[in-house]
Amino acid sequence: MNLPDKVKIVEVGARDGLQNEPGQVPVEVKLALINRLAASGLRVIEAGSFVAPKWVPQMADSAEVYAALDKQAGVAYPMLVPNMRGLESALDVGVEEIAIFAAASESFTRKNINCSIAQSIERYRGVVAEALAQGLRVRGYVSCVLGCPYEGNIDAAAVAAVASALFELGCYEISLGDTIGTGTPLKTQAMIASVMENVPLGHLAAHFHDTYGQALANLLAALQMGIAVIDSSVAGLGGCPYARGASGNVASEDVIYMLDGMGIETGVNLPRLAEAGKFISDFLQRPNGSRAARALSS
Repeated sequence: MNLPDKVKIVEVGARDGLQNEPGQVPVEVKLALINRLAASGLRVIEAGSFVAPKWVPQMADSAEVYAALDKQAGVAYPMLVPNMRGLESALDVGVEEIAIFAAASESFTRKNINCSIAQSIERYRGVVAEALAQGLRVRGYVSCVLGCPYEGNIDAAAVAAVASALFELGCYEISLGDTIGTGTPLKTQAMIASVMENVPLGHLAAHFHDTYGQALANLLAALQMGIAVIDSSVAGLGGCPYARGASGNVASEDVIYMLDGMGIETGVNLPRLAEAGKFISDFLQRPNGSRAARALSS
């Protein structure tokens, strides 16, 4: 197996994990969560998104959150932006890295942002150009890489085309998202192999949901392909508003437990990460979605 010696974890719990919570999570709780995540050793922590509040009310306070963050040296706090207005909001508060999102499914793209895939890429062209001109780093997401709630299976060539388009726009990293968690290991490897024909391996990341209990297996399959960047969400928070029944992202604690057991370096302290997961799970008054965290607490 050609496994990486070190893996970068991109923690998405404070954004992707919380964005669909029905009750508003106060700014001070979001700040406490993000600070706890940084204290665990995580070095990339999505802090929020500048989307229209009427669509994602949970993220309406993202500017306030970012401005109030006790930003640690060596820690990146990227923010999701959907358009030029979002970029302007990000620039206003001094954001240094943004993320943009596309999908490999035409139906999902139309349901999500009311345009075609080609139109979505064109919309981002000016956003990315301006962000790069302002000295920001830009990360790209591709949703539905292993399945779509409307179209079912997605052709790997479609994933490769969208990933390539985002990379050519100037995204330094492309995160491949199994949005509804239907992927399995061999399909994961076939999809990554297709994308690698267009985007260098060192610029790819894996973002898997655990709806069918396949996320860790798929991540191992991605690691075997040489992927060395993994997106995960503390306590397994999150889901997808456009994918009925889709559970949260793979739990960060479970990912770290697996990687620790494989001798792969992450720089993350699992007990401290589990404390962050317990903090937010207690606030949300729900069981912790991480099996590793639950085992450690017992």
